Amino acid sequence: MRNAIVVLIIVDFIIVIMSYLFGDDHWLINTQMAFIPASLVMFGSMLSYKSMVQSRLNVGAIPDDDRDTLDKVEDPYELYDETVDEVSKDKTLVEVVKEERANLKKSRRSIWQTTKDSKASFSFYRLGAYILLIMGFFYLNNNNILDIPIYLLSLSIPSIVMVVMLIRKS
Repeated sequence: MRNAIVVLIIVDFIIVIMSYLFGDDHWLINTQMAFIPASLVMFGSMLSYKSMVQSRLNVGAIPDDDRDTLDKVEDPYELYDETVDEVSKDKTLVEVVKEERANLKKSRRSIWQTTKDSKASFSFYRLGAYILLIMGFFYLNNNNILDIPIYLLSLSIPSIVMVVMLIRKS
């Protein structure tokens, strides 16, 4: 995450220089009013998802799966697992289907569980960054200095930078 901050600061510095060289003051204001909140939204998302995953790991909600990736792809429901075959030999197909339906009903998620997982979507970091983004847009629009192409380009640059960084990392 530290590398992402450094790269975004360097990209922002390049944007400021480009705005001074090729544009005017309105370009500079538009780029900064879009780039900074968009970057904050990215960091808020990363922080909230990181804390959500960490808390789920601490609680043990994410199981440690011993199956390899190829086995998960080929047999996602463990239909061809040896232990399942041994258990299902004694049962008829109707009994197995009834058990699976009962298991599906048990595994349905309650509203409380769903809201616990959506905490990352409603984190204060992200909401604050979105509010800053909206206020910046209205400020630019009310003062008649909004330049939509420059604003949208500056709004998309942080996400492009983060995607490129993630691709390079993997």
